[in-house]
Amino acid sequence: MASSHRKPVRHSPDDPEAAFPTLPAEAWADFETALRRRSPSDHPPLPSEWALVVYAGAHLGRVYPLVSGIQVIGRSPQANLSLLDEEVSRQHARLGLELRDDQVEITLEDLGSTNGTFVNGIPLTGCVRLETGDRIAVGTHVLKLVAMDSLERQFHETMIDQSTRDSLTGLSNRGTTLGELQTCFELSHRHSRPMAIIMCDLDSFKRINDTHGHAGGDQVLRAFGERISKKLRGTDIAGRIGGEEFLIILPETDLDGAMQLGERLRTAIGGEPMVVGGIHISVTCSLGVAERSPEDRDGGALLARADGALYGAKHRGRNRVVAAGMN
Repeated sequence: MASSHRKPVRHSPDDPEAAFPTLPAEAWADFETALRRRSPSDHPPLPSEWALVVYAGAHLGRVYPLVSGIQVIGRSPQANLSLLDEEVSRQHARLGLELRDDQVEITLEDLGSTNGTFVNGIPLTGCVRLETGDRIAVGTHVLKLVAMDSLERQFHETMIDQSTRDSLTGLSNRGTTLGELQTCFELSHRHSRPMAIIMCDLDSFKRINDTHGHAGGDQVLRAFGERISKKLRGTDIAGRIGGEEFLIILPETDLDGAMQLGERLRTAIGGEPMVVGGIHISVTCSLGVAERSPEDRDGGALLARADGALYGAKHRGRNRVVAAGMN
């Protein structure tokens, strides 16, 4: 990975619930010693589920369920908990969850990150045990360790779905998708990493609405969302940005990789009929692909090139994948 040549910054991010405790330097050692000396009897009881909930940052409200074993927090798509944040290192911190009889031990260790990891506002060194309610600051994100039951998880997921999801397809809504596009663009530019996007438009969608009604059109859109979701990685982002127009954001992906995915998506949509009102209908899509280039000023410039490629796919007869710049 190319170096950003950025001077490391050590800071404690703001806490949206009013304030991490501020301790003098001489108290840090005592704080960390106290964390390490927590006895087994201090460990929290085993709930139905443990999770990290984002209380501040770009993914506000998102729930990251924790599983037994080691999970890496970082900017890399390969991280178990991937946070697209320029202040987050590719492998930032390591979280461990170990079940012991009827108790659980959760630990956190910084992995030599550029900007540090903070627990309740204190810079973390070494490996410490965590308790329910502890707040972990990683870059501009603040994540709270929560012992959840099924009702609480449903509440958190419902809240974030209402604010970030398209109610019809379950994909990200327009505002969320375009915000993620700019975030990914800035990360790709700063760290000289590849990224690509795919613009996708359902072919002849007006005819589907005219023939099968808007309810039938909604069925097609829902099925489209389900099919493309199955083809994406966990770090890829798919959103509905218009009536039948969709944007797919692919971090750490070059043009060849994006074109290959575009063909898989085209096949997934057109390779099997969709059932609308008990009738099997053939649905196809056109896709325009663009990789970030040094000439792109921002995410909007990249989006415009992908949109031009999508227009080219439509102009050439639909049901095809076209890359920006293809003659």
